[in-house]
Amino acid sequence: MLDILYRDEQFIAINKPHGLLVHRSPIAADVEEFALQLLRDQIGHKVYPTHRIDRKTAGVLLFALDKESEIALQQQFMNDQVSKRYFAVVRGHTPDAQEIDYPLRKENGTLQEAFTSYVTLKRAELDVPFGAHPTSRYSFIDVTPKTGRMHQIRKHMAHVYHPIIGDRTHGCNKQNKLFKEKWEMTTMLLHAHQLQFRHPVTGDMASITAPFQPEFNEVMALMGWD
Repeated sequence: MLDILYRDEQFIAINKPHGLLVHRSPIAADVEEFALQLLRDQIGHKVYPTHRIDRKTAGVLLFALDKESEIALQQQFMNDQVSKRYFAVVRGHTPDAQEIDYPLRKENGTLQEAFTSYVTLKRAELDVPFGAHPTSRYSFIDVTPKTGRMHQIRKHMAHVYHPIIGDRTHGCNKQNKLFKEKWEMTTMLLHAHQLQFRHPVTGDMASITAPFQPEFNEVMALMGWD
């Protein structure tokens, strides 16, 4: 059963687990379970995705319950009017805060403006050798993407040399291997914590938050972060 975080007459939000695709995709033809179909069957009502989050990212995923509401929310996402807040565990000790203004290229080669900011909440140094270093360093960050480009947070954190742990596409393969071999952890440690939007029917601001999935909590405990 999917964890339902929010529901009214127009929208429903779930806490998507790591590894669950939002909907069917030709790039994952072997996958049989998708958030859209699971939620539809769970509530007995057709649902429409208003946005996407990566397969390996967990957290708030918002669906509309009718086509009109879907179009209204998608417009807000396209206009960067939806506030998104993520948590991530990354390699190294990050600065206290950083703004990343770095254009990202679409699949067709077009460059798009992309802006991400984050603040560092916690740092850890584990007594685990890594490469030439006697210890391993990690940071827990609170990330706000101001734009909504594909893989934006993942690409931006890699760009500033603090890749997200478990990110096989844009991350550090050596760190990912360490987490898999030492802690049997293959989860990408990116969590969509909060989504805020103006409700197109009531006009009120809606705020939806999602607790961490078990895998994320395991790493928080490993790092000694409350």
